[in-house]
Amino acid sequence: MTSPLNNSPETTCARYAPVRPLVLVADDDADTRLLFRTVLEIRGYCVIEAADGEETVRIAESARPDVILMDGGLPRLSGFDATRQIRASAEVGDVTIVFISGHAGSVFITRALEAGCDEYLVKPFALNQLEHVLEKYCGNNARAVAV
Repeated sequence: MTSPLNNSPETTCARYAPVRPLVLVADDDADTRLLFRTVLEIRGYCVIEAADGEETVRIAESARPDVILMDGGLPRLSGFDATRQIRASAEVGDVTIVFISGHAGSVFITRALEAGCDEYLVKPFALNQLEHVLEKYCGNNARAVAV
């Protein structure tokens, strides 16, 4: 089944691949994906999207992003389970996964960390927090494109 989202890194990002880190935004809310896409592309990142957990795993394995922004409440396969599946993958098991959730409780944070995420950001968060996390894992490569 073909995804309705524009996710082909070959068509959207290939010409920038050497200088633009690839970020997979996994969120079931189209408005949230659009917000992340807009903010990240302005800052020089290449963005692909997934609307559910199964799609996230599939796209992660095929596109091999530098970072995945993972929502916990994904349909079909939760962000927790998608993280576990990605971590178990020989192809992309070492990808950076930043869990993004509206839950600030220690139970959720612990659960996400146990699933294998590298960072946990609580919504709403300041954009500079996200930028700091992305620069930590992607370096300054995104700055190669003028914003």
